[in-house]
Amino acid sequence: MLDLSKYQSIGQALKDALDQFADEVCLIEADREREKERLTYRDFKECAHPLARALQDAGFTAGDRASIIMTNQSKWLISAYAIFFAGGTLVPLDYKLTPDEQWQLLKHSGASVLITEYPIWRQLSASVGRVAAANVRTVLVTEAPANAELSGALRWEDFHGAGEPRFVSRVRKDTACIVYSSGTGGRPKGCMMTHENYLEQCVALTSIYPFWPGVRYLSILPTNHAIDFMVGFFGPFTCGAAVVHLRTLRPEYVREAFPKYKITYVSLVPLVLKNLQKGLQARFDALPPAKRKIFNALVAINKALTKSKSRPGISRRLLKQVHEAFGGELRAIIVGGAFTEPQTLQFFYDLGIPVANGYGLTEAGTAITVNDLKPFRADTVGKPLPGMEVRIMNPAADGVGEVSVRSKTVMSGYLSDPELTAETIVDAWLMTGDLGRFDETGHLLLSGRKKNMVVTEEGKNIYPEDVEAVFETLPVKEFCVFAANYIWPKRSMTGERLVLVIHLDPGQQYGEELRQDISARNNRLLNYKRIHGVVVLDEDFPRTASLKIKRNVLAERLASLEGASAILPL
Repeated sequence: MLDLSKYQSIGQALKDALDQFADEVCLIEADREREKERLTYRDFKECAHPLARALQDAGFTAGDRASIIMTNQSKWLISAYAIFFAGGTLVPLDYKLTPDEQWQLLKHSGASVLITEYPIWRQLSASVGRVAAANVRTVLVTEAPANAELSGALRWEDFHGAGEPRFVSRVRKDTACIVYSSGTGGRPKGCMMTHENYLEQCVALTSIYPFWPGVRYLSILPTNHAIDFMVGFFGPFTCGAAVVHLRTLRPEYVREAFPKYKITYVSLVPLVLKNLQKGLQARFDALPPAKRKIFNALVAINKALTKSKSRPGISRRLLKQVHEAFGGELRAIIVGGAFTEPQTLQFFYDLGIPVANGYGLTEAGTAITVNDLKPFRADTVGKPLPGMEVRIMNPAADGVGEVSVRSKTVMSGYLSDPELTAETIVDAWLMTGDLGRFDETGHLLLSGRKKNMVVTEEGKNIYPEDVEAVFETLPVKEFCVFAANYIWPKRSMTGERLVLVIHLDPGQQYGEELRQDISARNNRLLNYKRIHGVVVLDEDFPRTASLKIKRNVLAERLASLEGASAILPL
């Protein structure tokens, strides 16, 4: 791989990678049974440079911001590289957000350029939120039909300049990306990630899980996700590896991709990993009794032989059919974005498929700790990565306290929010809001959250303030949304839920009509954002002089209630 210590920016490193690995395959794009595109690093450069030149011809200069809202495909990475080459700042947004949410974040980010795909643009262009984001002056749309009305946008395929673009250098402390960890409906939280953040994170991760020419990474998580941006783009590219994009994520086509492309690594969120476990277990249980007995014996032998360390060669021989289903060359499944249950991790390790579980957050540049498999520990989230200082703040008698981290991978701050930045980064230490402790071997064990938020098994950060918008105009005196674990702490990273706290008007009752109103509003939310129940409080909410709810004081009052019985089901 490239020696990233010598580079000042993402664009500079990628620029050299395209030349150094010119003849290696860097991208494969497949749609169902058909392979749509296969690009070498040289091909990639020839696609990206005309786009970079066109951006520069249109007045795009160093530090300007450009957003990408797109499903996983080669044009995502090509566009991102062109932005970096031209000295721009990338704003990757989740294509699964609503159009109004996307426009809100486009406005907050100050992006002047938007690159998206036709189906997404049809929804965006029809949204009333478009008016608010006047800062977006240039829109490029991929794969639009020949006769499509683009509502002022330009075709990505036709947007190219003549001649070589001028490479615009940046320095390590410059902002490379603005990544939104949450905040679509309340307080936008745009993490300003520097070039140094990504360069240092890449060095740390590849020191434990290396990439090289010939490695094939299956990109399933969206590329705007912090994990896939690092291990599905920047990491593989600086090592000469190949990224495989699937334009469909139907399970049968994902399964076929492993043997077809001899996948080396794949990243998943815990929910997908758990579903994969259920599917495999169902197949094992369906084996005839004699075969199942033999299979269980082979798993037991593999488990005994790999207790101290992973032995992929032995595992592939003992459990040949299992490993052939994954292509025969899978070195590890990378899982992150949320807490993964130990039994799920152990299930795969016993089959000889290590799961590189870890712990991190967007604000820390993806990963803070990771399991290095020396030895494999299903009960922890591993040890700190190289370059990470991790400490436990204000530990209780059992050693549990708030996890904090200091590293060159920690963001420079939240965009346009110095107050929140000061609360989150204290004396150069990032306060994660997560609770944990170190064991005697230096492994980190997580045990709950200090902050008012939940993280779903899909790796989605949900802040209660973002959910409250749907309950505006609710016919009650006042309301507030909380994470149940924040009010009634429990030492667990699973089963997190949101609750709606309401204070009724005098004489008002929590009856069927109000319950149905709340339920109808709740159903308008995406399933992972929905509240789990309602808490009725018979007193005014504490407020500041400016009439903002004192959430911490309110949470203390609610904590005196019996959690399970206080929550009324919808």
